[in-house]
Amino acid sequence: MSPRKSVQQELTREMIMDAARDLFIEKGYQQVSMRQIGKELGYSHGAIYYHFKNKAELFYALVEEHFKMLELELKQIMKKPLEPQEKLQNILLGFIQFGLTHQSHYEIMFLIKDEEVRNFINQEPNNTYEMFANSVQSLCDHSITIRDIWSIFLSLHGFVTHYLRHVVEYEDVEEMARAHVNFLLKSLLADN
Repeated sequence: MSPRKSVQQELTREMIMDAARDLFIEKGYQQVSMRQIGKELGYSHGAIYYHFKNKAELFYALVEEHFKMLELELKQIMKKPLEPQEKLQNILLGFIQFGLTHQSHYEIMFLIKDEEVRNFINQEPNNTYEMFANSVQSLCDHSITIRDIWSIFLSLHGFVTHYLRHVVEYEDVEEMARAHVNFLLKSLLADN
């Protein structure tokens, strides 16, 4: 006698988040319902409510997870035994690589514009911006302003959003990413 096969595997938060991420990117936050996410997964939408009380909470869980992934990458770079300038270069390249390697994550984190979620997700990005700013500040051999760090961040963000969806992988634009980061480093490391 063979063991009974499960008709469906158990629905997990990760399965829901993966399906929701794809739908949010494809259709936009407002156009996606919990019912659509359930249908995509082959489950009733009621099963999703067991894991998330509403769509905004599900979206926030995605944003939180994605920012934690970026923070982990930044922390790993900061732990490497490198000279400060090389570490700073790796931080800036790491941001670009994260954005182009995890394109749908990046869009969820930075590019979905919706009033319902705008106020809901402000804290997690602020934590990551602060970590980014502190890392950059600590690696510069002279004092730089928050405005300078913000300009660097916006330049990296602009690079990622320019190439988002136009490249398949980070490696497709790695040479250009390195040139961009080296350009930014010249202004960051120049004596004021």
